[in-house]
Amino acid sequence: MSISRKCDLVREPEGGLWRLRFRAMGSPCEILLDEPAAELPETVFRALLAGQQEAERIEQKYSRYRPDSVLSRINATTEQWQQVDPETAHLLDFAGQCHDLSEGLFDVTAGVLRAIWKFGSDGQTHMPEPSEVAALLPRLGWQQVEWAPPRLWLPAGMALDFGGIGKEYAVDRVLAHLQAQVPQPCLVNFGGDLRASAGRVDGKPWLLGIEQPEDVRRAAGVIGLHQGALATSGDTRRYVDYQGQRYGHILNPKTGWPVVGAPRSVTVAAPTCTEAGMIATFAMLQGSNAEAFLQAQGVRHWVC
Repeated sequence: MSISRKCDLVREPEGGLWRLRFRAMGSPCEILLDEPAAELPETVFRALLAGQQEAERIEQKYSRYRPDSVLSRINATTEQWQQVDPETAHLLDFAGQCHDLSEGLFDVTAGVLRAIWKFGSDGQTHMPEPSEVAALLPRLGWQQVEWAPPRLWLPAGMALDFGGIGKEYAVDRVLAHLQAQVPQPCLVNFGGDLRASAGRVDGKPWLLGIEQPEDVRRAAGVIGLHQGALATSGDTRRYVDYQGQRYGHILNPKTGWPVVGAPRSVTVAAPTCTEAGMIATFAMLQGSNAEAFLQAQGVRHWVC
């Protein structure tokens, strides 16, 4: 059953699952509903569609690629005070907390580095010159941004990028919407960052595979999830291959260069997808100390 040009709702032939697929935030997205019935009630059908629309709303609002997005308007308004809406203020508060907790390693101003770093899934071979990186460093640093909620002052030449928190935030928002609308267990999966409302109707967990970094067609492991979230950070799909060396897309904002010595992949379990994504990214930013960092946090994690 097609519900728009961008998504499809299908009933799996086995397992009693309905699966809504679409693309958003540069990722394949899906919403799974555990419902064995051959027909969905109209209210459930509309709730699933509204879940997709909420994901698209967040993408449109915070995409750095859309000139009409709220984020683009913020970045175009420098050297003056501007007032933001409550949702954006919430994300800015969270960004500031992440910066403080990571001792400056998680920084939403680091997006300016994308002007010189080009990462892809095909192992692109371009590397910026050290002088190019050095020239951008003065334009990085959350500590240079003045944030007095709900007012923001962005210095000239700087820009914000919610790419490190937006997808996980969208997962949590969509699941909250579904939990308020439908009684059936749901799982929201946006590009491998996911959250489940409850275990399956039969009492079993959702079975989820962790990608094998060397071969994404194979699972490095299988996780049973009854409730809560998983988020993964790594270089499996976005990297630069230069002179036989692989450089992941996670950049150290203090140096402008990819983090050295980090695992290929880190997956973290947490109550919310936002929390899981934050911890997974923090771990990758620790480089070779990633696993020790995760152990210190006392969270369920998987390192590949």
